[in-house]
Amino acid sequence: MAEHRTMQRRALLDAARALLSEGGTEALTFPALAERTGLARSSVYEYFRSRAAVVEELCAVDFPVWAAEVEAAMAAADTPEAQIEAYVRTQLGLVGDRRHRAVVAISAGELEAGAREKIRAAHGGLVAMVGAALTALGHDEPRLIAMLLQGTVDAAVRRIELGAAEHPDRIIEAAVTMALHGVSR
Repeated sequence: MAEHRTMQRRALLDAARALLSEGGTEALTFPALAERTGLARSSVYEYFRSRAAVVEELCAVDFPVWAAEVEAAMAAADTPEAQIEAYVRTQLGLVGDRRHRAVVAISAGELEAGAREKIRAAHGGLVAMVGAALTALGHDEPRLIAMLLQGTVDAAVRRIELGAAEHPDRIIEAAVTMALHGVSR
């Protein structure tokens, strides 16, 4: 029985990822989840109490995987500059990934304060990864610079997600240039 519930929960999360990827937070509804999984709508409520709970669980499951990918890319880089570039490129490379849609859904404002705080803390761990590289580059306030760097990444994510006029590769290159060289050329 427990194995069956685990499989159903996984199926619901997979369906949620697909719905978020295809249509954003508006597409993530309990009737749509029920249809995608073949469950009755009332059965979906047995697993999750709200759309926000689905998004919260997706983040809890997917964010660590996403963060591990960023961390591995940074670990493979051999200079602080290359680590910062890996930090930016890896995050922006994940924008098209279905797992990333759940993280983007956070900005829709549907989560309860406690869930938001958990996700902010996880995001803070991602920002902390780049601190050592910034310290090695001589920054006096690596935490502040890391937060500003993440702001650049977040802005690029939104630009890509919105389907900006620029091709995503141009947005990624601009974000890497900002990260490594600021606004000077």
